[in-house]
Amino acid sequence: MELGKYSFGTGDRFAHQGDAQLTGSILAKEAGVQLTHVWNKSFREHKTVKSDPASVRTEADASVTALGWEGQYLVDADHINMDTVDAFVPYSDFFTLDVADYIGRKVPQEEIEAFASKYSKYIGHLSIPGIETPFEIDESFIKRIASTFLFAAKEAGKIYQRIAELKGNEDFIAEVSMDEVDNPQTPAELFFILAAIADAGIPAQTIAPKFTGRFNKGVDYVGDVSQFAKEFEEDILVIQHAINEFDLPKNLKLSVHSGSDKFSIYKPIRELTKKYDTGVHVKTAGTTWLEELIGLAEAGDEGLELAKSIYAKALGRFDELTGPYATVIDVQLEGLPTVEEVNTWSGEKFANTLRHDQSNPDFNLQFRQLLHCGYKVAAEYGDAYFNALDKYKEIIAKNVTENIFERHIKPLFIG
Repeated sequence: MELGKYSFGTGDRFAHQGDAQLTGSILAKEAGVQLTHVWNKSFREHKTVKSDPASVRTEADASVTALGWEGQYLVDADHINMDTVDAFVPYSDFFTLDVADYIGRKVPQEEIEAFASKYSKYIGHLSIPGIETPFEIDESFIKRIASTFLFAAKEAGKIYQRIAELKGNEDFIAEVSMDEVDNPQTPAELFFILAAIADAGIPAQTIAPKFTGRFNKGVDYVGDVSQFAKEFEEDILVIQHAINEFDLPKNLKLSVHSGSDKFSIYKPIRELTKKYDTGVHVKTAGTTWLEELIGLAEAGDEGLELAKSIYAKALGRFDELTGPYATVIDVQLEGLPTVEEVNTWSGEKFANTLRHDQSNPDFNLQFRQLLHCGYKVAAEYGDAYFNALDKYKEIIAKNVTENIFERHIKPLFIG
């Protein structure tokens, strides 16, 4: 199975917006861009909302059938490891092998020495076609890479083999994810990480490194955009070189995680992928759940009251909800409106405060980030929340599609 050149991942916490999300890819096709549409959901998300991997496959197949989608579509077992992979295998054909927790774990010294010996030919000036200044590589650098990343690569290999064993074949997409760590990987490090991935027997088609800057959930990129662009370009060139050096899949491409709402870096991503005629995978998730809240608020009446109630409970459980996302959010309590203030808001005011429109004076990124983490509260409403999604389906779908296409797909792939 070969992943399409341009692929776009959507997460749907409550399995109600599949049609609205896929409509974004349909609009892209009408605009001349063929996307592979990927539905992604992690073990953590399933656990939080009490769903299961089968539900994502059911939703994806139903939306594809309902809308007559003839393009490639996939179901991503997002951020899985050896402890969680088995339940996803019957329903998924895209697997994000998350090895972030294994980075830095020690391997035997003889394995470090063997890796350094195998790749000793790169010691000195490592010239990557297209990168003006060669990377300076010495033996200690290669050994450091092995010491830091070799255990993680081997663990990814075990996960890959487990999937192949359970499926009885290797007809699926593998992505290696290293983004949820403290320190970004440099392009030089990425080159040797790809060597380790190849050695582990993983025909990875996407690689998700951690880039410089902050990729906070649900809001724009925080960092130096020009530095990101330089790093992204060098990563593309490193991948192109590594494909030939290590016999990796010809369509191997970068994957951008926590990719939703990173509006300031979409232009360089689009321009650089076109410059080098390469693909990219961009993964989004929580942005759709926030559009559900926006739609409920705009609907008014009990929809608005439900949205306000979810905020009130989320604010009251601030530490519990934000704790698991501490490394990928920046929420300051003093920047959040009180429950009493929010209860006076109109539906328009609530929607404007939550919608990611930085030109709107009402927009509050603290409010948005807290509610991004607050889907657990909505899940606890159970049928009351699901019934509201059904009742206000039309206005919610409008917001979901507009967000996916206008704010994400269009600047990323069309311009």
